[in-house]
Amino acid sequence: MSAATTIVLLSVDEAPMLAYSLPAAVLQEDADVLVVDNACTDNTPALAREHGARHLRIAHRVSYAVAMNMAIAEAEAPAVLLLNADCFLEADFLARARPRLDEDGVGSVAPKLLRTRGPLDAGPPLGIDAAGMVVDRRRKNGLVGHGRPASAHAAAADCFGADGAAALYRRDVLARCALAPREEDGYSGLPEVFDEDMALWASDADLAWRARLFGWRCVYEPAARARHIRTYSPSTRDEVDPAHRRLQFRNRYLMWFKNETRAGLLRDLPRIAAYEVAALGHVLLRERHLLEGYREVREALPRARERRAEVQSRRAVRRVPFGLEPPP
Repeated sequence: MSAATTIVLLSVDEAPMLAYSLPAAVLQEDADVLVVDNACTDNTPALAREHGARHLRIAHRVSYAVAMNMAIAEAEAPAVLLLNADCFLEADFLARARPRLDEDGVGSVAPKLLRTRGPLDAGPPLGIDAAGMVVDRRRKNGLVGHGRPASAHAAAADCFGADGAAALYRRDVLARCALAPREEDGYSGLPEVFDEDMALWASDADLAWRARLFGWRCVYEPAARARHIRTYSPSTRDEVDPAHRRLQFRNRYLMWFKNETRAGLLRDLPRIAAYEVAALGHVLLRERHLLEGYREVREALPRARERRAEVQSRRAVRRVPFGLEPPP
């Protein structure tokens, strides 16, 4: 009998983290674990064998989006948990999260992620890492509750979407959200659940927005908990490589261009315009390297325009709940 959930666990030379996140994943109830080995040169393959997990070896290093699309194509269970190697599940994580997928219209579940210093950190959580993800009325994506006390956001509720560090989806919803594959060099040639032009940052928010457009809800479940070491967040942004900050900056505009509707843009235009003026001022005064991001957006627009046509032709709702997040 097949498992109820496939856990897709990505490693990019992250064996020191995988040594702790993989055992926690294998212990989950009724789960099949697929370790995605993105051209690792460490002992990721040995860890997969040791813990009896399936092993997907990618011979040449690819982007996050390409790796996840390859892994999702290998998922066999009705539910799929997308999991990063630096995210450590509590023992009853899936038992708490998975039943939510049976609720009417629910396509994904956002767990309660708690900030931790490392896999062996036995102290109390540093606070909330993410209680789901939000795209607000300025069209800015962000983490709900980041930095708040661990006791906050204690009630289950609808939220905009699930953060990519640990996001539980129905497999059929991922299939329905996938965009047409591209038979070009540099692409996987598979249906693009994650937009491969975006590569990494904000690709999870893009997927969440698309799922909303296609008529699916996301539920935040605080009883499903995991500890996470956040690489890129409001509290760590200044430490992140400028190239990654520029990619995130660029991708927000690509996400917006593909998914936005004319009615939504007009409804929130004052908020959006005010934020964009402020963002440009920040770029000019504090992070001039981001100016290159505007050029990159312009170069990426032809492919994004094709994606927009496909997304909008499949849109099932008139209005997306921007700003939706669980109560504090």
